[in-house]
Amino acid sequence: MTTLLRTCGRLGGIIALILLLVALLRQLITLVGFLLAIVKFAIVVIFIALLIMIALAILRDRSRRRRDAEDL
Repeated sequence: MTTLLRTCGRLGGIIALILLLVALLRQLITLVGFLLAIVKFAIVVIFIALLIMIALAILRDRSRRRRDAEDL
């Protein structure tokens, strides 16, 4: 009887460890997915900011050229 309980106890411990690993891996995958989403969002925000900076530089250059043309 004790060997049966000992075997079931060890088997239960192994199954518990496997289920714990599965749960931790699921949380790790979710965390990695969340971090990748944040990185993608940051890339989009940086790209939009870069486009706005380029547009502002173009507009400022056009304004400067117009002012220089008027001064002559």
